[in-house]
Amino acid sequence: MTQKIVIVIHAAPYGSERCLSALRVATALAAHDGRPEVKVFLMSDATVVGLPNQRDGAGTGLQAIVETLVAEGVTLKLCRTCALARGLAELTLIPGVEIGTLPELADWTLAADKVLSF
Repeated sequence: MTQKIVIVIHAAPYGSERCLSALRVATALAAHDGRPEVKVFLMSDATVVGLPNQRDGAGTGLQAIVETLVAEGVTLKLCRTCALARGLAELTLIPGVEIGTLPELADWTLAADKVLSF
């Protein structure tokens, strides 16, 4: 049986390494031999990660990580409410990243074997 893992990221891609760490964990999980089903939900200031050309506090390009996750079959969604609050909902997102809702996150959480929060 495939493990289902949800990663919820609140941390902004700047100011600390929490967002980068979360994306790195997601990347490692997606590439794992057991091939778990990984879903990432970006909330609060983490929603800007879905926009092209974002960098973390150390200047690391996050778009390449997001593109790798999408290529590995990871579902990445931005919280609709958070994106609207930040004026991001109508902007172009990295291909494969979508706007999501809290009911979707609730469904993911209830179906998950593990939920990680950063």
